[in-house]
Amino acid sequence: MLTYSYAKSRPGGLLVPRAGLTPDRIVAEAGAVADDVGLDRLTLAAVAQRCGVSLPGLYKHVSGMEDVRRGIAIAAVRDLTSVTAAAAAGLSGRAAMHAVSAAYRAYAHRHPGRYAASVMAPAEGDQEHVKAAIEAYNVLTAAFQGYHLDGEELIHAVRMWRSGCHGVVSLEAAGGFGLPQSVDVTFGHMIDALDAAFHDLGTHRKVT
Repeated sequence: MLTYSYAKSRPGGLLVPRAGLTPDRIVAEAGAVADDVGLDRLTLAAVAQRCGVSLPGLYKHVSGMEDVRRGIAIAAVRDLTSVTAAAAAGLSGRAAMHAVSAAYRAYAHRHPGRYAASVMAPAEGDQEHVKAAIEAYNVLTAAFQGYHLDGEELIHAVRMWRSGCHGVVSLEAAGGFGLPQSVDVTFGHMIDALDAAFHDLGTHRKVT
């Protein structure tokens, strides 16, 4: 996981530029800003202020907003890969799916801006981003191994799981659950439904 240290202000409110500013540290600070204000409201000016440098100074390290958002996306995918792999360790089947899903949802709650960046698909030819996405996919396929799915069926299963989890966390972020019944229970029912569906897919595959 990324860690952050912030520049402190001089008397009068001016930020002290941080020694050793690098693109990775800028991405880390940008991710923190995105968590605070939302990815769609992230600005380079806010990132520069967080880093304690002028906007022109920031451009010495990054080419622009697209570069920063790409960096946040890759870092967030790696973070998600780490937390879901740790959650699934030693588990399989339904237990693994519940653990991975809970870790995924918790990350989205803790880091809403970074999570929003993580859902972006890699640009064509972006090998670093593609590599991070493949590693994330491999963690999920390992967690789903007990369902005996492979090929296109496994891809569809991962998409189903991702769509369900993303739908819940996105609605939560938007305040979309107004009724008093527990969203935790709803989420658990959804994962159980996916578990049953994946078992059915795996059984159908073995029979046919």
